Amino acid sequence: MVNYRQIDIKKARRFCEEIFRTYGFTPDESRIITDVLLRADLYGIESHGVQRLIRYHKEIGAGLVDVRARPEIVHETAISAVIDACRAMGQLAGVRGMELAIQKAKVSGCGMVTVRNSNHYGIAGYYSGMAVEADLLGVCMTNSEAISVPTFGRQAMIGTNPIAIAMPADPVPFSYDAATTVVPRGKLEVYHKNGKALPEQWALDAEGRPSANAAEVLHNIIHKLGGGIAPLGGAGELYGGHKGYGLGIIVDIFTAVFSGGLNSSHVNVTPGLNGICHYFMALDYGLFGDKQMTKARLSAFLRELRDSKKAEGQERIYTHGEKEAEMMASRLNGQIPVNEKTLAEMKEIAAKQGVGWEF
Repeated sequence: MVNYRQIDIKKARRFCEEIFRTYGFTPDESRIITDVLLRADLYGIESHGVQRLIRYHKEIGAGLVDVRARPEIVHETAISAVIDACRAMGQLAGVRGMELAIQKAKVSGCGMVTVRNSNHYGIAGYYSGMAVEADLLGVCMTNSEAISVPTFGRQAMIGTNPIAIAMPADPVPFSYDAATTVVPRGKLEVYHKNGKALPEQWALDAEGRPSANAAEVLHNIIHKLGGGIAPLGGAGELYGGHKGYGLGIIVDIFTAVFSGGLNSSHVNVTPGLNGICHYFMALDYGLFGDKQMTKARLSAFLRELRDSKKAEGQERIYTHGEKEAEMMASRLNGQIPVNEKTLAEMKEIAAKQGVGWEF
Protein backbone atom coordinates (compact mmCIF):
# COMPACT_ATOMS: atom_id res chain seq x y z
CA MET A 1 0.00 0.00 0.00
CA VAL A 2 1.30 3.45 -0.95
CA ASN A 3 1.79 5.87 1.93
CA TYR A 4 1.11 9.60 2.09
CA ARG A 5 3.17 12.27 3.76
CA GLN A 6 1.99 15.61 5.06
CA ILE A 7 3.99 18.48 3.59
CA ASP A 8 3.90 22.16 4.48
CA ILE A 9 1.79 24.10 1.99
CA LYS A 10 4.10 27.13 2.11
CA LYS A 11 7.10 24.94 1.31
CA ALA A 12 5.15 23.31 -1.51
CA ARG A 13 4.27 26.72 -2.94
CA ARG A 14 7.86 27.94 -2.72
CA PHE A 15 9.14 24.73 -4.32
CA CYS A 16 6.70 24.79 -7.25
CA GLU A 17 7.32 28.46 -8.01
CA GLU A 18 11.07 27.83 -8.04
CA ILE A 19 10.66 24.82 -10.34
CA PHE A 20 8.60 26.82 -12.84
CA ARG A 21 11.13 29.66 -12.80
CA THR A 22 13.85 27.20 -13.82
CA TYR A 23 11.88 26.43 -16.98
CA GLY A 24 12.01 30.11 -17.90
CA PHE A 25 8.68 31.42 -16.61
CA THR A 26 8.71 34.85 -14.97
CA PRO A 27 8.17 35.05 -11.19
CA ASP A 28 4.59 36.28 -11.77
CA GLU A 29 3.84 33.49 -14.26
CA SER A 30 5.31 30.93 -11.88
CA ARG A 31 3.09 32.26 -9.09
CA ILE A 32 -0.04 31.97 -11.26
CA ILE A 33 0.72 28.42 -12.41
CA THR A 34 1.53 27.35 -8.85
CA ASP A 35 -1.61 28.95 -7.44
CA VAL A 36 -3.85 27.01 -9.84
CA LEU A 37 -1.90 23.80 -9.15
CA LEU A 38 -2.02 24.04 -5.36
CA ARG A 39 -5.65 25.16 -5.28
CA ALA A 40 -6.48 21.59 -6.31
CA ASP A 41 -4.56 20.15 -3.35
CA LEU A 42 -6.15 22.68 -1.01
CA TYR A 43 -9.58 21.60 -2.27
CA GLY A 44 -8.68 17.93 -1.76
CA ILE A 45 -8.50 17.20 -5.51
CA GLU A 46 -5.29 15.17 -5.55
CA SER A 47 -5.55 14.28 -9.26
CA HIS A 48 -4.92 17.89 -10.33
CA GLY A 49 -2.49 19.07 -7.67
CA VAL A 50 1.28 18.55 -7.35
CA GLN A 51 0.57 15.10 -8.79
CA ARG A 52 0.52 16.93 -12.14
CA LEU A 53 4.07 18.30 -11.86
CA ILE A 54 5.56 15.32 -13.66
CA ARG A 55 3.19 15.84 -16.61
CA TYR A 56 4.12 19.50 -16.93
CA HIS A 57 7.82 18.67 -16.58
CA LYS A 58 7.59 16.20 -19.48
CA GLU A 59 5.46 18.46 -21.69
CA ILE A 60 7.72 21.47 -21.21
CA GLY A 61 10.76 19.31 -21.92
CA ALA A 62 9.15 17.89 -25.06
CA GLY A 63 8.28 21.34 -26.40
CA LEU A 64 4.52 20.90 -26.13
CA VAL A 65 4.48 23.97 -23.89
CA ASP A 66 6.22 27.10 -25.20
CA VAL A 67 7.52 28.92 -22.13
CA ARG A 68 8.00 32.12 -24.14
CA ALA A 69 4.53 32.09 -25.74
CA ARG A 70 2.34 35.16 -25.47
CA PRO A 71 -1.36 34.42 -26.08
CA GLU A 72 -2.96 36.83 -28.55
CA ILE A 73 -6.51 37.90 -29.40
CA VAL A 74 -7.37 36.88 -32.97
CA HIS A 75 -11.06 37.85 -33.01
CA GLU A 76 -13.05 40.18 -30.74
CA THR A 77 -16.45 41.82 -30.23
CA ALA A 78 -17.86 43.80 -27.31
CA ILE A 79 -18.92 40.61 -25.51
CA SER A 80 -16.66 37.93 -27.00
CA ALA A 81 -13.13 37.07 -28.05
CA VAL A 82 -11.04 34.25 -29.44
CA ILE A 83 -7.53 33.85 -28.09
CA ASP A 84 -4.75 31.85 -29.72
CA ALA A 85 -2.66 30.62 -26.79
CA CYS A 86 0.30 29.88 -29.09
CA ARG A 87 1.09 26.72 -27.05
CA ALA A 88 1.35 28.67 -23.77
CA MET A 89 1.06 27.01 -20.39
CA GLY A 90 -2.64 26.32 -19.91
CA GLN A 91 -2.89 28.12 -16.59
CA LEU A 92 -1.57 31.33 -18.11
CA ALA A 93 -3.93 31.13 -21.08
CA GLY A 94 -6.78 30.27 -18.71
CA VAL A 95 -6.26 33.22 -16.38
CA ARG A 96 -5.91 35.55 -19.39
CA GLY A 97 -9.15 34.17 -20.87
CA MET A 98 -11.24 34.59 -17.73
CA GLU A 99 -9.78 38.00 -16.94
CA LEU A 100 -10.89 39.18 -20.39
CA ALA A 101 -14.35 37.64 -19.94
CA ILE A 102 -14.70 39.43 -16.58
CA GLN A 103 -13.57 42.71 -18.09
CA LYS A 104 -16.21 42.45 -20.83
CA ALA A 105 -18.93 41.42 -18.35
CA LYS A 106 -18.28 44.49 -16.22
CA VAL A 107 -18.85 46.68 -19.28
CA SER A 108 -21.51 44.79 -21.24
CA GLY A 109 -23.04 42.42 -18.68
CA CYS A 110 -21.62 39.31 -20.32
CA GLY A 111 -18.20 38.26 -21.54
CA MET A 112 -17.38 35.05 -23.44
CA VAL A 113 -13.87 34.01 -24.45
CA THR A 114 -12.70 30.91 -26.26
CA VAL A 115 -9.07 29.80 -26.36
CA ARG A 116 -7.38 27.50 -28.86
CA ASN A 117 -3.92 25.99 -29.16
CA SER A 118 -3.43 25.75 -25.39
CA ASN A 119 -2.37 23.10 -22.87
CA HIS A 120 -3.69 21.45 -19.70
CA TYR A 121 -4.86 24.22 -17.36
CA GLY A 122 -5.59 22.50 -14.05
CA ILE A 123 -8.98 22.53 -12.35
CA ALA A 124 -11.79 24.27 -14.24
CA GLY A 125 -13.26 25.51 -10.96
CA TYR A 126 -10.32 27.84 -10.42
CA TYR A 127 -11.44 30.00 -13.34
CA SER A 128 -15.17 30.00 -12.60
CA GLY A 129 -14.10 31.01 -9.09
CA MET A 130 -12.31 34.05 -10.52
CA ALA A 131 -15.68 35.32 -11.73
CA VAL A 132 -17.21 34.79 -8.28
CA GLU A 133 -14.44 36.95 -6.78
CA ALA A 134 -15.59 39.68 -9.16
CA ASP A 135 -19.24 39.20 -8.00
CA LEU A 136 -20.18 37.52 -11.28
CA LEU A 137 -21.41 34.11 -12.34
CA GLY A 138 -18.61 32.15 -13.97
CA VAL A 139 -18.64 29.30 -16.48
CA CYS A 140 -15.58 27.42 -17.64
CA MET A 141 -15.06 24.40 -19.89
CA THR A 142 -12.10 22.71 -21.52
CA ASN A 143 -11.61 19.84 -23.88
CA SER A 144 -8.67 17.45 -23.63
CA GLU A 145 -6.95 14.60 -25.36
CA ALA A 146 -9.47 11.93 -26.36
CA ILE A 147 -9.91 9.68 -23.38
CA SER A 148 -13.63 8.88 -23.31
CA VAL A 149 -15.36 6.22 -25.38
CA PRO A 150 -18.67 7.16 -27.07
CA THR A 151 -21.66 5.13 -25.96
CA PHE A 152 -21.48 1.71 -27.67
CA GLY A 153 -17.96 2.49 -28.98
CA ARG A 154 -14.48 1.21 -28.17
CA GLN A 155 -12.29 4.06 -29.45
CA ALA A 156 -11.60 7.13 -27.30
CA MET A 157 -12.99 10.13 -29.16
CA ILE A 158 -13.87 12.72 -26.50
CA GLY A 159 -11.89 14.26 -23.66
CA THR A 160 -12.73 14.39 -19.98
CA ASN A 161 -14.25 17.76 -20.97
CA PRO A 162 -15.18 19.23 -17.56
CA ILE A 163 -17.81 21.88 -16.94
CA ALA A 164 -17.48 24.37 -14.07
CA ILE A 165 -20.17 26.83 -13.00
CA ALA A 166 -19.91 29.10 -9.95
CA MET A 167 -22.00 31.90 -8.46
CA PRO A 168 -21.79 33.98 -5.27
CA ALA A 169 -23.92 32.77 -2.35
CA ASP A 170 -23.89 32.87 1.46
CA PRO A 171 -22.22 31.40 3.40
CA VAL A 172 -20.34 29.58 0.61
CA PRO A 173 -20.48 30.22 -3.14
CA PHE A 174 -22.08 27.58 -5.32
CA SER A 175 -19.25 25.91 -7.26
CA TYR A 176 -19.85 22.95 -9.54
CA ASP A 177 -16.80 21.47 -11.28
CA ALA A 178 -16.97 18.02 -12.81
CA ALA A 179 -15.70 16.02 -15.76
CA THR A 180 -18.24 14.73 -18.25
CA THR A 181 -16.57 11.34 -17.83
CA VAL A 182 -17.08 9.05 -14.83
CA VAL A 183 -13.68 10.24 -13.55
CA PRO A 184 -10.80 12.32 -14.98
CA ARG A 185 -7.57 10.73 -16.17
CA GLY A 186 -5.77 11.97 -13.06
CA LYS A 187 -7.99 9.76 -10.92
CA LEU A 188 -6.80 6.71 -12.87
CA GLU A 189 -3.22 7.85 -12.30
CA VAL A 190 -3.84 8.04 -8.55
CA TYR A 191 -5.37 4.53 -8.54
CA HIS A 192 -2.37 3.26 -10.51
CA LYS A 193 0.08 4.83 -8.04
CA ASN A 194 -1.82 3.24 -5.17
CA GLY A 195 -1.98 -0.16 -6.87
CA LYS A 196 -5.78 -0.21 -6.58
CA ALA A 197 -8.27 -1.85 -8.93
CA LEU A 198 -10.67 0.51 -10.69
CA PRO A 199 -14.34 0.40 -9.65
CA GLU A 200 -16.69 -1.33 -12.04
CA GLN A 201 -17.87 0.68 -15.07
CA TRP A 202 -15.19 3.36 -14.73
CA ALA A 203 -13.15 2.27 -17.72
CA LEU A 204 -13.08 0.05 -20.80
CA ASP A 205 -10.34 -2.06 -22.37
CA ALA A 206 -9.27 -1.99 -26.03
CA GLU A 207 -12.25 -4.16 -27.00
CA GLY A 208 -14.77 -1.95 -25.22
CA ARG A 209 -15.20 -4.29 -22.25
CA PRO A 210 -15.16 -3.10 -18.60
CA SER A 211 -11.63 -3.06 -17.14
CA ALA A 212 -10.43 -2.65 -13.55
CA ASN A 213 -6.76 -2.44 -14.57
CA ALA A 214 -5.65 1.20 -14.28
CA ALA A 215 -2.21 0.53 -15.78
CA GLU A 216 -3.72 -1.19 -18.82
CA VAL A 217 -6.31 1.53 -19.44
CA LEU A 218 -3.71 4.31 -19.11
CA HIS A 219 -1.34 2.45 -21.44
CA ASN A 220 -4.09 2.07 -24.03
CA ILE A 221 -5.03 5.75 -23.77
CA ILE A 222 -1.44 6.97 -24.10
CA HIS A 223 -0.70 4.74 -27.08
CA LYS A 224 -4.19 5.13 -28.58
CA LEU A 225 -4.80 1.38 -28.63
CA GLY A 226 -8.52 1.61 -27.90
CA GLY A 227 -10.75 1.79 -24.86
CA GLY A 228 -10.63 4.52 -22.23
CA ILE A 229 -12.82 6.07 -19.55
CA ALA A 230 -16.61 5.71 -19.68
CA PRO A 231 -18.79 8.82 -20.09
CA LEU A 232 -20.52 10.17 -16.99
CA GLY A 233 -23.17 7.55 -16.20
CA GLY A 234 -20.98 4.62 -17.24
CA ALA A 235 -20.81 2.38 -20.27
CA GLY A 236 -24.04 1.88 -22.23
CA GLU A 237 -27.36 3.61 -21.61
CA LEU A 238 -28.67 1.84 -18.50
CA TYR A 239 -27.32 4.43 -16.04
CA GLY A 240 -27.33 7.39 -18.41
CA GLY A 241 -23.94 7.03 -20.07
CA HIS A 242 -25.36 8.49 -23.26
CA LYS A 243 -26.09 11.71 -21.35
CA GLY A 244 -22.46 12.07 -20.27
CA TYR A 245 -21.46 11.34 -23.86
CA GLY A 246 -23.69 14.19 -25.04
CA LEU A 247 -22.30 16.59 -22.44
CA GLY A 248 -18.79 15.81 -23.64
CA ILE A 249 -19.79 16.76 -27.19
CA ILE A 250 -21.34 20.00 -25.92
CA VAL A 251 -18.03 20.98 -24.29
CA ASP A 252 -16.19 20.38 -27.57
CA ILE A 253 -18.70 22.68 -29.29
CA PHE A 254 -18.09 25.54 -26.85
CA THR A 255 -14.31 25.07 -26.75
CA ALA A 256 -13.04 23.73 -30.08
CA VAL A 257 -15.81 24.49 -32.57
CA PHE A 258 -16.26 28.09 -31.40
CA SER A 259 -12.52 28.82 -31.19
CA GLY A 260 -11.60 27.19 -34.49
CA GLY A 261 -9.27 24.85 -32.63
CA LEU A 262 -8.90 21.09 -32.32
CA ASN A 263 -11.71 18.90 -31.05
CA SER A 264 -10.77 16.20 -28.54
CA SER A 265 -10.10 13.46 -31.08
CA HIS A 266 -7.38 15.63 -32.67
CA VAL A 267 -5.78 16.92 -29.45
CA ASN A 268 -2.26 15.58 -28.87
CA VAL A 269 -2.22 13.78 -32.22
CA THR A 270 0.23 15.98 -34.13
CA PRO A 271 3.79 15.60 -32.74
CA GLY A 272 4.79 18.61 -30.63
CA LEU A 273 1.23 19.93 -30.28
CA ASN A 274 -1.46 19.44 -27.66
CA GLY A 275 -3.91 21.98 -29.07
CA ILE A 276 -6.30 21.98 -26.09
CA CYS A 277 -9.19 24.47 -26.20
CA HIS A 278 -11.03 26.33 -23.41
CA TYR A 279 -14.20 28.37 -22.94
CA PHE A 280 -14.82 31.09 -20.33
CA MET A 281 -17.94 33.10 -19.57
CA ALA A 282 -18.53 35.77 -16.95
CA LEU A 283 -22.12 36.94 -16.44
CA ASP A 284 -23.39 39.86 -14.40
CA TYR A 285 -26.43 38.26 -12.79
CA GLY A 286 -27.67 41.78 -12.09
CA LEU A 287 -28.99 41.63 -15.66
CA PHE A 288 -31.98 39.79 -14.19
CA GLY A 289 -32.78 42.22 -11.40
CA ASP A 290 -31.37 43.39 -8.08
CA LYS A 291 -28.08 41.51 -7.49
CA GLN A 292 -28.44 41.26 -3.74
CA MET A 293 -31.93 39.82 -4.03
CA THR A 294 -30.79 37.33 -6.68
CA LYS A 295 -27.88 36.25 -4.51
CA ALA A 296 -30.21 35.95 -1.52
CA ARG A 297 -32.59 33.72 -3.53
CA LEU A 298 -29.74 31.39 -4.45
CA SER A 299 -28.49 31.33 -0.85
CA ALA A 300 -31.98 30.45 0.39
CA PHE A 301 -32.36 27.68 -2.20
CA LEU A 302 -29.02 26.13 -1.28
CA ARG A 303 -29.89 26.35 2.42
CA GLU A 304 -33.17 24.51 1.74
CA LEU A 305 -31.23 21.73 0.03
CA ARG A 306 -28.79 21.40 2.92
CA ASP A 307 -31.61 21.43 5.49
CA SER A 308 -33.80 18.91 3.68
CA LYS A 309 -34.40 15.42 5.10
CA LYS A 310 -31.35 13.15 5.20
CA ALA A 311 -31.22 9.54 4.06
CA GLU A 312 -31.00 6.91 6.78
CA GLY A 313 -27.54 6.90 8.32
CA GLN A 314 -26.57 10.26 6.80
CA GLU A 315 -25.97 13.38 8.83
CA ARG A 316 -25.38 16.02 6.20
CA ILE A 317 -26.33 17.12 2.69
CA TYR A 318 -23.73 19.22 0.89
CA THR A 319 -24.14 21.77 -1.86
CA HIS A 320 -21.42 22.05 -4.48
CA GLY A 321 -18.41 24.00 -3.24
CA GLU A 322 -18.94 23.36 0.48
CA LYS A 323 -16.52 20.45 0.80
CA GLU A 324 -13.82 22.29 -1.11
CA ALA A 325 -14.23 25.48 0.92
CA GLU A 326 -14.01 23.60 4.20
CA MET A 327 -11.03 21.56 3.06
CA MET A 328 -9.21 24.69 1.91
CA ALA A 329 -9.87 26.43 5.22
CA SER A 330 -8.34 23.48 7.08
CA ARG A 331 -5.25 23.27 4.86
CA LEU A 332 -4.53 26.86 3.82
CA ASN A 333 -1.98 27.56 6.56
CA GLY A 334 -1.09 23.96 7.28
CA GLN A 335 -0.23 20.85 5.32
CA ILE A 336 -1.39 18.83 2.34
CA PRO A 337 -1.10 15.04 1.95
CA VAL A 338 1.15 13.93 -0.92
CA ASN A 339 1.51 10.42 -2.28
CA GLU A 340 5.06 9.11 -1.74
CA LYS A 341 5.30 8.24 -5.44
CA THR A 342 4.42 11.83 -6.27
CA LEU A 343 7.08 13.01 -3.82
CA ALA A 344 9.61 10.77 -5.59
CA GLU A 345 8.66 12.40 -8.90
CA MET A 346 9.02 15.85 -7.35
CA LYS A 347 12.46 14.95 -6.00
CA GLU A 348 13.51 13.70 -9.43
CA ILE A 349 12.33 16.95 -11.04
CA ALA A 350 14.20 18.98 -8.39
CA ALA A 351 17.43 17.14 -9.15
CA LYS A 352 17.08 17.67 -12.91
CA GLN A 353 16.23 21.37 -12.50
CA GLY A 354 18.87 22.06 -9.84
CA VAL A 355 16.36 23.02 -7.16
CA GLY A 356 16.95 22.28 -3.49
CA TRP A 357 14.91 19.52 -1.84
CA GLU A 358 13.43 20.44 1.55
CA PHE A 359 10.67 17.89 2.18
